[in-house]
Formats: sequence, C-alpha cells, structure tokens
Amino acid sequence: MEHMNSNKVHVSVPELQNRARLLISCPDQSGIVAAVSQFLSDQGANIVHSDQYTMDPAGGIFFMRIEFDLHESSKHLAAIQSDFATLANPFGMRWLLSPASHRKRLAIFVSKEDHCLLELLWQWRAGELDADIVLIVSNHLDMKTIAESFGIPYLYVPVTPETKAEAESQHREAVKLANVDIIILARYMQIIPPTFIEQYRNRIINIHHSFLPAFVGGNPYAQAHHRGVKLIGATAHYVTEELDGGPIIEQDIQRVTHRNHVTDLKRIGRQIERTVLARAVAWHVEDRVIVHNNKTVVFI
Repeated sequence: MEHMNSNKVHVSVPELQNRARLLISCPDQSGIVAAVSQFLSDQGANIVHSDQYTMDPAGGIFFMRIEFDLHESSKHLAAIQSDFATLANPFGMRWLLSPASHRKRLAIFVSKEDHCLLELLWQWRAGELDADIVLIVSNHLDMKTIAESFGIPYLYVPVTPETKAEAESQHREAVKLANVDIIILARYMQIIPPTFIEQYRNRIINIHHSFLPAFVGGNPYAQAHHRGVKLIGATAHYVTEELDGGPIIEQDIQRVTHRNHVTDLKRIGRQIERTVLARAVAWHVEDRVIVHNNKTVVFI
C-alpha cells in the first residue's frame, strides 16, 4: 500500500464545533420527547433540529434524531453521554450521541468500474461530503492512478478462491491501521466475508444495480433488456450475511423504453448508482440513519 498526503485541505465549519447529534430508538411510550428535551436543557444545550417517527403507533417503536449546540461553558460531551445513560435506561433506549465536528473516516472498496468511486471523490474534494476518504482498496490495479491523483493511499489485493482468507486478513489490517469508521463498496465485485461484516455491522454500504432483489447475478442490464423493463434503478444498502439482503438506505429509478439498448441502460444505470450511493453515504456520515431489524429510518 502506498502512503501519501492528501491534496485536500479540510476547513472546519464553525457552527459544527459545538454541535452534537443524538439518535434514539426505543419502545414507544409517553414522556420520551419531554424527558430528552428537559435533559438537554439542563445541560445548557440548545436544540437546533429535531425529528421523530413512530413505527406502528399502537405499541410500536419510537425513533428520534436531534441536533443541538452546546455553549463553551457546558459540560464536556463525554460527561453528557455518561449522564444520558441514566435517562435512557428506564425507557429501554438504544442511542448514539456523537459530535458533529467528528469527520468519519471512509475506506472505499472498488473493482474495475469507476463511476461510483469518482462521484464520492468529486463530492469529497468539493467539500460536499462531510467525511474523510482515507483509503481505497481494490482487487485490480485499474483505479490506482485515480487514487494517486486524489492523494489517497491505494491498497491492491488480488482475490482468488485460494487467497480469500489472506485477502481478508490484509483488508482487516489496512482498515485498522487507517482507523476506518465506514466501508463503502463502490461496485466492488467480491463477497464480503461474514467475520468482516460482523466487525463492521451497519457500517458497510453497498450499491446494487436494481431495485432489490431483481436481476441478481451477472449481466443485470442484459437481463433487464431481455425482460423489456420500463424502469431501472439502484439500491444502496447495508451489507449483511444475506447477499444483497441488508437494510435499504436509498433507492431511485428512471423510466426507460423499448428504444433503449443495453448500452443505454448501462449508462443510465451508472448515473443512478452513483447518485444513490452518494446520498446513502452522506446520510450515514451525518448520522441520519437508524437501523431497526432489517429496515432503516432515514431522517432527511
């Protein structure tokens, strides 16, 4: 793996320096919003965004996302986390409290198709992706020049049936050394091992070339053309042990006709894929996604 300095300078966003995000899911019951709001008020916090949703209001699950600002005189976030646990336990909350100023560290896995990788790199360079791309991993050398042009370390790990275990070991070591928070599969054409999925549960995002589970396997656009489809789309989802069966984060479609050839479908499909994946990654790094069983609640 080649190490080099990024040619992108990240500028701190002043309004994010004292901002934090709180994600909550718990059994629905009365008093949740009031208790959380009062707690934050007692910490000297000012709520700037709040959103909530109840899945099946009759005894269902309550979800909430809050962004709040802390004054410099307020308690340190770590102390607030400790205190919030006391509030959360009686409600049976699953929760995440994190500083908005923390830029998550991304590793992008890619094979031979560059469109999804390039979209993420362009958004990152433009400052539109609130994260840092710290590593690109591939089972081919095709993307090495692109990685070099963006000043990002590139790890080439060939994968064959005989070397899968060794490849996984190299991947684990690389993402650990790079202190990676999230792994993005930008058209990476290898199956991720279950042990790796478990280590990064709900932190591996994949892009699929259709509305799942349609047209799985090879030549999806040829399959779509043969079936005479009228809509093509893409799906971004978290990776689970069930192939292409993880919680869906984002989807999109575009209408096509009998006049579109396979090459047209591929071109249109690539544009949808790059857009859908970029949205999903942005929502994840901004702490907008809560996973519940095999579904997601996305606050956008």
